[in-house]
Amino acid sequence: MLNKLKMRLRALFRRAEAEHDLDDELSFHLEKEIEQNIARGMSSEEARLAALRSFGGVEYFKEEARDVRGVRVLEELWQDLRYGLRLMRKAPGFTAIAVLSLALGIGANTAIFSLVDAVLLRTLPVTEPDRLVLFNWQSGRGFRISGSRGISLGYPPGIRGGSSFEYHIFEKLRSDLAHEQTSPLSALFAFANMRDLTVLVDEQAEVGQGLAVSGGYFAGLGVPSFIGRTITEEDDNPTAQPVAMISHRYWQERFGADRSVIGKQIKVNQTTFTIIGVTPPAFNGTGQVDYRPAIYVPVAFEPTLLGEASAMKSNRPGIWWLQLMGRLKPGATIEQARDSLNGAFQTLALEMMPPPKSANETARPEPKDYPNLVALSGSRGMWEMRKLYSFTIYVLLGVVGLILLIACANVANLLLARAALRGAEITVRLAVGAGRWRLIRQLLTESVLLSMLGGAVGVLFALWGKDALAAMGTGHGEFLPANIEYNLNWRVLGFTVLISLLTGILFGLTPAWRATSLDLTTALKESNRSAGSMSRSRVSKALVIVQVAMSLVLLVGAGLFMRTLRNLERVELGFNQENLLLFGLQPSSNGYKDERLLQFYERLSERLDALPEARAATFASIPLIAHYQNNNTLILPGETAQTGAVHLTNIQIVRENYFTTMEIPLLRGRHFSAHDDGRAPKVAVVSETLARKYFGGEDPIGKRVGFNEKTAGQIEIVGIARDIKYASQREEDEPLIYMPWRQNGEELGEAYFAIRTTGDPTALVAAVRQSVRELDNNLPIRDVKTQAAQANEILKPDRLFASLLSFFGMLALLLAAIGLYGVLAYSVTQRTREIGIRLALGAQSRDVLRLVIWQGLKLVLIGLGVGALAAFALTRVIASQLYGVRPTDPLTFVIVGALLLMIALLACWLPARRATKVDPLIALRNE
Repeated sequence: MLNKLKMRLRALFRRAEAEHDLDDELSFHLEKEIEQNIARGMSSEEARLAALRSFGGVEYFKEEARDVRGVRVLEELWQDLRYGLRLMRKAPGFTAIAVLSLALGIGANTAIFSLVDAVLLRTLPVTEPDRLVLFNWQSGRGFRISGSRGISLGYPPGIRGGSSFEYHIFEKLRSDLAHEQTSPLSALFAFANMRDLTVLVDEQAEVGQGLAVSGGYFAGLGVPSFIGRTITEEDDNPTAQPVAMISHRYWQERFGADRSVIGKQIKVNQTTFTIIGVTPPAFNGTGQVDYRPAIYVPVAFEPTLLGEASAMKSNRPGIWWLQLMGRLKPGATIEQARDSLNGAFQTLALEMMPPPKSANETARPEPKDYPNLVALSGSRGMWEMRKLYSFTIYVLLGVVGLILLIACANVANLLLARAALRGAEITVRLAVGAGRWRLIRQLLTESVLLSMLGGAVGVLFALWGKDALAAMGTGHGEFLPANIEYNLNWRVLGFTVLISLLTGILFGLTPAWRATSLDLTTALKESNRSAGSMSRSRVSKALVIVQVAMSLVLLVGAGLFMRTLRNLERVELGFNQENLLLFGLQPSSNGYKDERLLQFYERLSERLDALPEARAATFASIPLIAHYQNNNTLILPGETAQTGAVHLTNIQIVRENYFTTMEIPLLRGRHFSAHDDGRAPKVAVVSETLARKYFGGEDPIGKRVGFNEKTAGQIEIVGIARDIKYASQREEDEPLIYMPWRQNGEELGEAYFAIRTTGDPTALVAAVRQSVRELDNNLPIRDVKTQAAQANEILKPDRLFASLLSFFGMLALLLAAIGLYGVLAYSVTQRTREIGIRLALGAQSRDVLRLVIWQGLKLVLIGLGVGALAAFALTRVIASQLYGVRPTDPLTFVIVGALLLMIALLACWLPARRATKVDPLIALRNE
């Protein structure tokens, strides 16, 4: 191709000279210019080209010349690639170690980036997601709401805010939008999670997750149905026929991807819905990143589905529970959308503010506390959980980044050692006229080729790694989200290519620069092995120090998490978790309430008590060690709802035998009994932390407390129970009050049973299911597991996180040991003559052994010192994730340092032992 272009250039030159419009005088000067150029040593062709250019000759000739240069560069690059591949084939051991080291680092980074993409970067699979607006609100402390504020993160002190809105506020804003032609919004829609719905399909009951959506939800998002149709404004009406959409995943798993599902009827919380459509495969709703609804129903049917628990009941106005999103018109901005709605929102929010509960609260807040809308990009849906998970993601990014740096340092050391073997080649190439940048490009091409191969193999590791990350998802907001699809899409693969390219340059640049920085006169006189050895040795030693330091940081982090896990496993829970079988029920979703609900619990408890190998059965409103929580403000004796301070306490509604079944010691007073029913005075048992925190040195037994105006001073404390871990092993002992179920049945719409068995608890699972079916075949049971398994499940993220860090730490340690071994082995090779002379002069083998080992240990000790300082600073970042151990725990630092020192001694001993085998005569003769 190059020869053809040269021929084309000559033809173009001749045609340009012939076609160029030159008068006689200009032709004379042109010929003179050509003669002078030839006299300067140019060829005739070069002389003519230079002359034409000096007189404004053909410009298009320059383009052809650039093409020739471009093709020449491409040919040189192709030559470099072929040469690099030949070198890799000739050194399979070197290639395998380098590619494997890089593959582990690049694969780990690719897997973590797939997590970054799934949680932090991926936008909703909707039409023009960048035009979506997500609304939140914030206010001063003087503003109040009823219901849930949603998850609110990142607000400064003195400011409260949230993501939830009241239904009537949404309705009014949407109505105003329909009549406002100049609004920057083309649509406003709402949605809310509906967790743990009872779904009956083909007479089989199961628990499903739902999403209540307004009529304009799918149209506003621009999401079509996969089959069937979407929910419309006409469907979002309590008088309309109940219809529902189902997710693509639920359609495949539950209905076998049967297209005749359209028109099929299912029961959701005893209400019959007709399936009208299936969502697209990639669409999982607009809720939090870890929430994947299976069923979509119109918001108007929320009261029908939830009954007494509905947020839209006429006797419970002002409940905040909906999330709001909108779509911008073309050219409109998020700020314009916020400003267009803020005035109306503020007026409506103040009108619906609940009355004050204490004398410290005013009927109307000061203007500085007024609520205001906050508008954010809605391109990724709800954002709070993404922000919550970001800490773990950034920690993991830092960890795998260190692994990649260690791998780069290791490969750089290998390249430095190989550059010493190629010293003669590089010296000769420089001596015969090769440019330094030409050689650097050759060496960098070889490095990038290695890194690209490492990236290709790393994709295989990433496929395994993303599955491990999916297993780490817990759904409890602790470490990583559950129900996330980690895909190696174009963004992730593009990241892999980019990081492979940068990695190749990173670890290849220094060896390439060092290898070509030779004094030719000296290099040609000296032997191959001695040329540039001192500078390479310094760089290699520096890389080893960096590897040891980074390995120490990773291993210290792993050690801290391992000790955290051990401490959590040994936490005293306050009750006996052995031989306990757990399961949950939600009878209220099947229409049970009031006396009928109490009778159901009574009859089921009798059946469970009679099961073989069941010592006792009990239930409570909250399962222990499950991240569930129910709390309220306690009104102490002498206080009222208006005058009382805030005394927050956890609440547990229990069966009368709860303390004996769970084996929670009663310190003082009495247990509940069957006589503590709705006709008896209200009673409670409190934890020792509540007694100590809110009553000080007084005896709380006999004192009367309450939760609101109706119950203030009505609940008598009859006992004090030992403190227990309520939601998780990590929590500090918090105030807890127990209430008898017979007096609080209206608050027990769902219950969690615990059966104390004489043998293996799982042996009773079939009998438990049969007992529930005999009472109600349409009531699904959920979360069937042992209490020990439940406690272990809460520790699953801690365990996996510790395991992951330990794996990466040991990998870093292995890479550091290989790097140290390589440096010392190379040093021994370079010092063969010196060692031979020492041995010839009478040095003993132990002296040589001590000499080489001390050479390596100096590097290790420096690396340990640097790493200890870095770990001391960096481990403070993970302090909030530790339990029972300080981030600067000296025991962890000492153990990790000792482990590194032992591995380093082994890595030093192997080349040192080889050095002692040097024959002085052979060494001196070779030199």
